[in-house]
Parts: sequence; C-alpha cells; structure tokens
Amino acid sequence: MVDGGFDPLHQGHIAYFEQAQRLGLPVVCCLAPDYYVARKHPLLLTQPNRARIIGALRSIDYVYMNDTTTADALQKIKPKYYVKGNDWHGRLPEKETHLCMGLGIEIVFLDTLMDSSSKLIEAFIQNCKIHNS
Repeated sequence: MVDGGFDPLHQGHIAYFEQAQRLGLPVVCCLAPDYYVARKHPLLLTQPNRARIIGALRSIDYVYMNDTTTADALQKIKPKYYVKGNDWHGRLPEKETHLCMGLGIEIVFLDTLMDSSSKLIEAFIQNCKIHNS
C-alpha cells in the first residue's frame, strides 16, 4: 500500500509507485481525502479526479479513496507492505508504526523523493505573482 494526497501528481510519485510495484504484489494506492490535502496547500484536484488519474497508471492496481485516517485504512486493507518515501523515515506517526507491527505489515522506505507537491504549488504561486506584478 502506498498513500498520499498526490495533488499535483509528479515524477517522484511515479517513481514511488513503480518501486512499490517492484515489490512483486498488487499496489493499492490509499488516496488522502480533500480536507487533508487542503491543510497543506490549495486543492487542485478533488479526490475523485485524483483517483481517476492515479487509477489509470499501470503501476497502480487499485485506488482506495480514504475518508478517514491512514491508520484506519491500514486496518481495513491489511497490506503486506506499507510503502513510504525515505522522507518519512523516523517521522511516521507512532500509531501507524505500532499498528503495522501488530498486524504484521512490513514498513518499506523507498528513495524516491524528487519534488514536492506543496513546493511545486508554492513555486507556481510565486511565478504567478511575478508575472502579474
């Protein structure tokens, strides 16, 4: 299981999905709800639109539109692997870590950090300000 907001989707997300696929099992994408994404930056695409785009990628087998927490999704889905980027190493919420240990879910960290949705949006907003000044 991979998870995140994926708004906007970028090359780091694609690398994340492809490396998760290399683990040899179907990849479930747990897609964060709109309110989660909106806490980080202005929402570009609604969850159903993000789900449609991500579901069209060949490295994703199923999109789960989450409406609660990642911990709840882990309990429902019970994946063999919970796959995160290396930027989450040492920062995963304790609840998720303990839940994975209790359910026998292996946490796998991948080195796929190549952009940030929030930083891409910040750069876009700054660029718009410069051109509109």
